[in-house]
Amino acid sequence: MNKTLREARAFAAGLSSALQEHPELLHGVQPFIIPPHTALAAVAEELAKPSGADVPGRGSAVRLGAQNAHWEDDGAWTGEISVPQVADAGAELVEIGHSERREHFGETIETTRLKVASTLRHGLVPLLCIGEPAQVQERGETAAYILDQARGALRGLPADQLSRVLIAYEPIWAIGAQGRPATPAELREPFEVLSREYAGQVQALLYGGSVSPENALEMLLIPGVQGLFVGRAAWTLQGYLQILRIAAATGKPEVSGLQ
Repeated sequence: MNKTLREARAFAAGLSSALQEHPELLHGVQPFIIPPHTALAAVAEELAKPSGADVPGRGSAVRLGAQNAHWEDDGAWTGEISVPQVADAGAELVEIGHSERREHFGETIETTRLKVASTLRHGLVPLLCIGEPAQVQERGETAAYILDQARGALRGLPADQLSRVLIAYEPIWAIGAQGRPATPAELREPFEVLSREYAGQVQALLYGGSVSPENALEMLLIPGVQGLFVGRAAWTLQGYLQILRIAAATGKPEVSGLQ
């Protein structure tokens, strides 16, 4: 819940200009940003300007995502927004199952499954967020917990659909204002089990949780980490571009700034 329409437009315009001036930032990297729903169409327009794309958001070097979408295409769901609606506004990705959605809005494994299916049905990319609370980590049950989340949401998908999915591992204890950065040792096991289960089957495995310019390289070098899902450090254009430079130097495929 960050950025007004004016602020979001300025961020997107600045990002487009920076990538035009410094194409090396895209070397081996697929950037994406996920603004609030109110700014989706405006950001899509800004991202399309340098490329001259006919469809807002399509053809831009930066992929655009929505922070949430309902599993039904339409109907009596006051306050909700559907996958066709976010697609119409220019989104190519849909973030699903963020821990804040699970904690505060009752998101369950079953609703994430329904949202993944809807996103795929409409040709968009599901970005599935998984992660455990501190108590689970302390009990040594991280692997079982996150595999349960991932398997439940992706259950029954054929190989061609699974290959379009992004999975972002975000331990709850490492995200937000009160989160503490994870150490490489703490991330080794989660990415080992996720890699065994999904490497080569999903589009990419991302890490998110207190990522910053100071630790981004260290996170990217962890075996199994194929990209980053960045929050607060990417709220400013300068911070986002710093992390893009780091990612481009490593050739890892995915980086995001979650507005």
